[in-house]
This record gives sequence, C-alpha cells and structure tokens, in this order.
Amino acid sequence: MMDPTWIGIASIITAGLTIAIGSIGPAFGEARALAQALSAIAQQPDEANTITRTLFVGLAMVESTAIYCFVVSMILIFANPFWDYMVSKAGG
Repeated sequence: MMDPTWIGIASIITAGLTIAIGSIGPAFGEARALAQALSAIAQQPDEANTITRTLFVGLAMVESTAIYCFVVSMILIFANPFWDYMVSKAGG
C-alpha cells in the first residue's frame, strides 16, 4: 500500500506546477492584449474608451484561467480528497 506521505509530496509538487504553468499562459495573453490595445489606441485615439472597456473585459476573461489554476492548487494543498482517501484506507 502506498504511504500517505507520498500523496502529500505529490500534491505539493502538483500544486506548484499548476500555479507555475497555469500562470504563464495568462501572463503572455494579457501582455499581448495590452500591447495590441495600446497600438489600437495610438492609431485611433477617439475610440480609446471603447478599446479600454473591451480590453478590461478581455483581461478579466484571460485572468479567470489563472484563478482556476490557483483554486485547484489550493484544493490540492488544503482540501485534498486523495489525502483523506489514503488516511481512511490506512485506518487513521
């Protein structure tokens, strides 16, 4: 039978990788969206309000991916269902 310590170690490593990999994509996406919005505002300054409003909605949508990764990592660290299962199987 697997030692519950390994479940804890794997959970912490997985949580770290989830945050690391799950935040890289949104960071690049937000940077590209901001660069394109600034370029669009430079080309059409009269439409700055519309572009800015659309940018903020888009950034919120992109950021939700990073928030989901954060939630998954917090579940793995603090409310891990695998840990509870292993402890119950170990008779603890």
